[in-house]
Amino acid sequence: MKIKEPRRPILACLGLAVAFLLVSERVRAQADFYKGKNITIIQGRQPGGTGDMRVRAVIPFLRKYIPGSPMIASEYMPGGGGRKAANHIYHSARPDGLNIGNVGTGLVANAVLGETGVQYDLEKLIYLGSPYSSYHALFLSRREVGLHSLEKLRDASGIRVGAHAVGSATYLEGRLFARIVGLKEPRFITAYSGPELDVAIVRGEIDARSSSTDTVMRRNRDWVERNLMDFHVIFEVPKGEKHPHFAHLPELETFARSDMERKLLVLQRAFKIAGAPFILPPRTPADKVKILQEAMRRTFNDPEFHKEFKKLTGEDSTPLMPEALDKVVRELPRDAGIIELFKKIAGPGPLPPY
Repeated sequence: MKIKEPRRPILACLGLAVAFLLVSERVRAQADFYKGKNITIIQGRQPGGTGDMRVRAVIPFLRKYIPGSPMIASEYMPGGGGRKAANHIYHSARPDGLNIGNVGTGLVANAVLGETGVQYDLEKLIYLGSPYSSYHALFLSRREVGLHSLEKLRDASGIRVGAHAVGSATYLEGRLFARIVGLKEPRFITAYSGPELDVAIVRGEIDARSSSTDTVMRRNRDWVERNLMDFHVIFEVPKGEKHPHFAHLPELETFARSDMERKLLVLQRAFKIAGAPFILPPRTPADKVKILQEAMRRTFNDPEFHKEFKKLTGEDSTPLMPEALDKVVRELPRDAGIIELFKKIAGPGPLPPY
């Protein structure tokens, strides 16, 4: 007797059933791994500033989209403009999918510039994305100092410019503003956190500082509404993107006196577009990387995340997805002459002469 072969529709259904079971098992395994676990986000900064608020906006949505909904908490590791935290992620944090880093723009800049203390390789870190890639920096001074115009600002000597640690974003931006605008013998006073800088300039401990437009509008709106500060210059990332409250300010590149100075600003724009990357240690298992990258994509695409980000930071989220961030890092300009000058401006010594 001839045995009939099973009909193809039956085989197809069986194949689909097996595939569904395999996918379900994989999803269940992912959920089982993260369920009841604790993820630590190691931040290369002190708590309370804008960078911390950006991370806080991400956390509840990241937890929502990671299978198993693990608990997520921040650990703060300031030092060296993000170098301490980045080195820890690279060398000491366990590559188990439970340790994530968020360092800030110093992560990329310090490595490309070859700064001392950098013990990590950008090419080997694993990128999860960044919550923002658009940025505006301001240079402002305390109104009581009397620097009400660019002419007075440039004529003054020994202006005290406050910043975080050497190598931090506020330090580098303050130095770039001073160099490109042409301040006379500015003094840079460091070791402040973001909120401490706010207090220091109000009290008159410092005369001027760099700050992001979004930080000013979220944390210090009265500086604008009550004319407590003089706002002098803006740095646009990307170039040409105007901020609604500060569109009248001159853009920093208009003060550049040479092609070298213009290239300095091109490099800084490239650093800022990278935003504040979320990173994983090298050798993190591929399955965990895939889970976390997908959770970050879904976070950045969630309209409720954008609302929360705006509420906490005062700025609109302009995210870079994992693949785009990885591409930005690998295509950064690395002109040796520009990097040498950039390093001198970013370093602790006097600003280099023109």
